[in-house]
Amino acid sequence: MSKTTVQRHVPAQERRDAAAAARQRHQNRAEQPYEKALRAQVVRLYRSGMPQQRVAATLGISIEAVTARLDPSQRRSRKEAARLAVQQRGELLPRDEIIARYVRGATITELGQLYQVHPSTISRRIPDDLIRPRGQTPPRTRRRRTLADEEIRRRYRAGESSYALAREFGVSPHTIRARIPDPHWRGRPATKAPTPPPRPAKPRSGSRRMALLVPDQEILTRYRTGQSASAIARETGVNCRTILRRIPEDERRTHRQARQLNRPAPGIDAHSIRALRARGLTWAAIAAEAGLSVKTLHNRV
Repeated sequence: MSKTTVQRHVPAQERRDAAAAARQRHQNRAEQPYEKALRAQVVRLYRSGMPQQRVAATLGISIEAVTARLDPSQRRSRKEAARLAVQQRGELLPRDEIIARYVRGATITELGQLYQVHPSTISRRIPDDLIRPRGQTPPRTRRRRTLADEEIRRRYRAGESSYALAREFGVSPHTIRARIPDPHWRGRPATKAPTPPPRPAKPRSGSRRMALLVPDQEILTRYRTGQSASAIARETGVNCRTILRRIPEDERRTHRQARQLNRPAPGIDAHSIRALRARGLTWAAIAAEAGLSVKTLHNRV
């Protein structure tokens, strides 16, 4: 029969007790001299600051074997392991070289990118009396290129372009152009184009007023009787601003005055609304009869 068949005939509690007893026997067995020496080496290297991957590579065993030979109390947390790795990397940095580069003009950010560490790690390696204030970097001397003007002119006369010469000498085409006399230049002359003379200003003719079918006096009369400028404009077929220009400034109504003027007169009060509702009329019918909205009727009641 198979192993699973035997396990089905053994009670579950007895199987658990047997497994626990086997684990205890494995823990209580005497370690071999090789196993004791390997465990001691793993603990010594791990306590010196090495990560588990490096301990496994040094001893030629797997990471799981390293973890099995360390007690849970001896293992470092992820935060402590990261801090220790940064500290070890910082100890390997060449401090004298960092100080020399910083004195020559390199910034802390550039040094951090060069050595692949945080800028604060670089700043801890530099003495306080050498730290420059923020934004103050010593000027770097720019080495000027020495160009052979005769060679440039000879090769340009031979047929090479200014762009090809600029790429070869590592300069811009304008620098090459400055080395070549104007009679030998094959492109557009370097002189600036003459500025065209300014155009004479045209005399502004007086604005012509649009001729309307309705005279201005009639527009003013309609506006005084209460008709809005928009309504007059719709009737005459012009823009509202055209109508407003025919009306004097002192007679133009404000937005609030126009809204009050165009509002229908309240010809019904709360008592009349209640009486119509008692007769059986709906709110919509009362609003249509009074020329008001249903919301206005509700507010009046």
